[in-house]
Amino acid sequence: MSQLQAAKQLVLQFQHALDSANIGDIGSVLAQYTSEHYLWRGMHPFYEQHSASDAARVFWQPLREAFSPLQRRPDIFLAGINEVDKDEVDANPDDKVWVCTMGHFFGLFDKPWLGIPPTGKMVFIRYAEFNCVQNGKIIESAFFCDVVSIMQQAGHYPLPPHTGAFFMHPGPRTHDGLLMSDQDPAEGAKTIEVLNKMVMDLHELNISGDDNCPPEVLARCWTEDMIWYGPAGIGSSYTIPRYQKQHQYPFRENLKDKVFNGHISRFAEGNYACFFGWANLTNTASGGFLGMTGNQTRADMRVVDVYRREGDKLAENWVFIDLLHYLSMQGLDVLDRMRRSLLP
Repeated sequence: MSQLQAAKQLVLQFQHALDSANIGDIGSVLAQYTSEHYLWRGMHPFYEQHSASDAARVFWQPLREAFSPLQRRPDIFLAGINEVDKDEVDANPDDKVWVCTMGHFFGLFDKPWLGIPPTGKMVFIRYAEFNCVQNGKIIESAFFCDVVSIMQQAGHYPLPPHTGAFFMHPGPRTHDGLLMSDQDPAEGAKTIEVLNKMVMDLHELNISGDDNCPPEVLARCWTEDMIWYGPAGIGSSYTIPRYQKQHQYPFRENLKDKVFNGHISRFAEGNYACFFGWANLTNTASGGFLGMTGNQTRADMRVVDVYRREGDKLAENWVFIDLLHYLSMQGLDVLDRMRRSLLP
């Protein structure tokens, strides 16, 4: 079994054990599959947890209590060697392998979660999960889910209207995102090459300050009929022109002094690639983004991107942004505002 396949099998076993465990046993399942100095990262308001027991107590147990039964429905599953620390890994015989899973959970929303009132109805929870495997254990994880989407489904959408469209995001158009078997390494190399080129194009735009680049710039790395599946609060867009109108231009024009901070993990396998940062980007809101006013506060965006390549270009992109954390850094606690609004 290849190194990537072994890591995938471990993560699949972990997810099955976690999803089928009784709520009281979640901590012991996490302890079984994770290392002694396990690090778990999550979106606002969960942040960093430094043990399996803390990750269970702070995130997994309350999630399972609120949405039960909870069913995992992955659309994309891939593994790879991290491009970010490849030099370090190449010098280390105990290579780290990162595994990404992306899709939805769904469950019955029967108990409050984060102060969001239950609906008694099915709720879809968009998620992306990264697990780093070393020596047969998961040494760190990152779990992003779209909290704003859950608020919207529960009838408590907290932000101004989306610039794009809001809906439950489908998996890949090609229905081939679950990479359960070995992939041709040459295909993964092509995917990471175009992804890195796209990242560099955006970095150069940040440096230049060009907030209204022509569509030809995006067309270097994107198909004309690209689909950008954005988080609730922003929405999704189809084709390069509509993506620029509905997300890129509002994002670039209404945020200033953008600095790319790099990624924690970035890798590809086959036609798929992904990354996350902690934080990917730091900027200052000049006014208009998310319909909010401007300020002089530097704020961080923690972002997950998952991509599908078609030919020599990117065709689909699923995006998670921890918008609640980004707004909290600017003094707006969206969840607290919702809870206060529900008080009698």
